[in-house]
Amino acid sequence: MFETLSHTALQEYWWFLGSLLGALLVFLLFVQGGQTLIYKLGKTTDERNIIVNSLGRKWEFTFTTLVTFGGAMFAAFPLFYSTSFGGAYWVWIAILFAFIIQAVSYEYRRKPNNFLGEKTFDAFLFINGLLGSILLGAAVSTFFTGSAFSVDKMNIMNLTSDKMPIISSWETPWHGLEAVWTTAHLAFLQNLALGLAVFFLARVLALLYFQRNIDNKEIIERTRKVLINNTVLFLVFFLFWLIRLMVIDGFAVNPDTNEVFMEPYKYLHNLLEMPMVLIILLIGIVGVLWGLFVSIFKKKDNGIWYAGIGTVLTVLALLLNVGYNNTSFYPSTFDLQSSLTIANSSSSHFTLTAMSYVSLMVPFVLAYIVYAWRAMDKKKITSEEINSDSHSY
Repeated sequence: MFETLSHTALQEYWWFLGSLLGALLVFLLFVQGGQTLIYKLGKTTDERNIIVNSLGRKWEFTFTTLVTFGGAMFAAFPLFYSTSFGGAYWVWIAILFAFIIQAVSYEYRRKPNNFLGEKTFDAFLFINGLLGSILLGAAVSTFFTGSAFSVDKMNIMNLTSDKMPIISSWETPWHGLEAVWTTAHLAFLQNLALGLAVFFLARVLALLYFQRNIDNKEIIERTRKVLINNTVLFLVFFLFWLIRLMVIDGFAVNPDTNEVFMEPYKYLHNLLEMPMVLIILLIGIVGVLWGLFVSIFKKKDNGIWYAGIGTVLTVLALLLNVGYNNTSFYPSTFDLQSSLTIANSSSSHFTLTAMSYVSLMVPFVLAYIVYAWRAMDKKKITSEEINSDSHSY
């Protein structure tokens, strides 16, 4: 079946799968968002334990999705993986460090003889929530604003040099941190805006999730008060990022010569030329807004499902925008012709074909996740349940 598809069709198929995984990851960052609200919402030890256990039952989903996303991109687009993970390694090390201390914190937070203390691990969870969401958002924004790297595939044949034959080279000493660190160009504002938008979105989704998952009147009342402020901040940063994205020059690819060039309003043109992607984006945005509306104004507890599905659709549309329609999904600001596309960075036709058959297992995995999720959330979490559970976090 898959072997009859063209190489281009397989590349587009795997970019869709990678984009879907990225979209699911952004939704699951509500765990990180919730970790930054532990002491904002929990005023007593019992209340904080309820919040941590509400999140603790889902943190593996986020970590697993992050690893799966990295694995899928490595297998489908190895040149992107080696360029980004091998060049922008400081930002990825920071992200991975944040996730490592998250896993340690859930494991040891309430263990007997915990010499660091419960508050230390709560601080680690806050760091994970802050760094994990902001840095991931900023990293995704570089798909649109570009990074300073160069690619020379002929280096693999250079066996006379004392250096390793490396195809990709990062051209700044910050190795990825310049996405949110340097003020040398306005792109960092764009990257930082999306990082902060993802951070506040993660907090918003967490608040909606708590309303659905926790049975504690005091905590729920506080979520409704905190939700409005975080919603406003999310909308400010996201709208700034999205509106500016529609008017900046984008990294276009000439389909005949494969030459990369700057095209005014490229990302707006992509939406207009791919109406299905535009429809997905609009449905996603409306879904997020409706989830917020039913929670803030109607005081219902099902806003997480509208906002969650809306988040997945919105991020999916944005990633499809930057990968399809002759667009460079990982552009180079150092050397335009080093920019990566789904065509010049992908695996071979044989590899993509073999992987595509494996991808047929994805619906079964998703079905299991849905089943496990529903089983864990069948009843809302109460203080009595946490105190009686010897395996609580």
